[in-house]
Amino acid sequence: MPDEDAATVATLMAEADLQGSDGHGVTRLPQYARRIKAGGFNVRPDIRVVHDQISTAVVNGDNGMGHLVMKRAAGIAIDKARTTGIAWVNSQFSNHAGPASLYATMPLAHDMIGLYFAVGNANHLPPWGGLDMLLSTNPIAAAIPAGEEKPIVLDMATTVAAYGKVKTKALRGETMPEGWMIDREGKPLTDPKRADEGMLLPLGGMEAGYKGYGLAMIIGLLAGTLGGAAMGRDVIDFNHDDDSVTNTGQAIAAINIAAFGDVAVFKRSVDALVRDFRNSNRIPGVDRILVPGERSHETRASRTRLGIPIAAALLRGLDQVADDLGIAKLV
Repeated sequence: MPDEDAATVATLMAEADLQGSDGHGVTRLPQYARRIKAGGFNVRPDIRVVHDQISTAVVNGDNGMGHLVMKRAAGIAIDKARTTGIAWVNSQFSNHAGPASLYATMPLAHDMIGLYFAVGNANHLPPWGGLDMLLSTNPIAAAIPAGEEKPIVLDMATTVAAYGKVKTKALRGETMPEGWMIDREGKPLTDPKRADEGMLLPLGGMEAGYKGYGLAMIIGLLAGTLGGAAMGRDVIDFNHDDDSVTNTGQAIAAINIAAFGDVAVFKRSVDALVRDFRNSNRIPGVDRILVPGERSHETRASRTRLGIPIAAALLRGLDQVADDLGIAKLV
């Protein structure tokens, strides 16, 4: 890739690891390298706007790395929201872009709220009550600025666990908790190395999974179908296919707080709410009440100070990439 693009992708991958999104950071490097070598990514894409209105746009990523496509889309949404108050930008012919919160948080620096939606890069979820894998983890993220407090950042899959967490468990040699996956007979599946034999459970689990299923479908329609990207049977499993064009779809929205009132007043209100939640009465056995994003903020502070831990299996994978490419290994 061109040096500037490579630096952009590497920076965003490191950002993912810093905040604790271990399933979307450097762990993906061996997979990205395979796809580049196989021609699955366009390393010199012509990322361009193909539909443009005053507050909306569709960006064609030309099969480039998703990080590049979504950074461009976020920038367009932010620019438009300065004028229109709210902007929405879809991507088509994008690729895996890492954790949703990377892009939802980009509007924060501009006193804007960020929303992000995506179609996952492999289907691991059937319609509620079905067996055919027609949906992915289809994540949603929201970032809301505060004043003295840290921003509120929600980043979640529409399944009980994101598939990246399953892959991280496999790399670490750990088992999955019951309730993440089931096999095709409906029995709990706890060995992450057998993940291909099962299916992720939707948000809500066995009791209310229809809610997660419905949410995954709606997010897929907004992030994929609306922008002319893949959804349902058209989704390519990039875990097992290194050379096909995935036509991954994402969507980002930027909401300019100044269009709704005084920014400082809004931030003070968010601060007050955060403190109310944090200081509210707790049930027995609960030490503290957290708000969305608080653990990620703490992880970022810790890893910035101490470094990013790398599992032994991941390090072996990175060493293998280095050997394959004839470059220096990590030390």
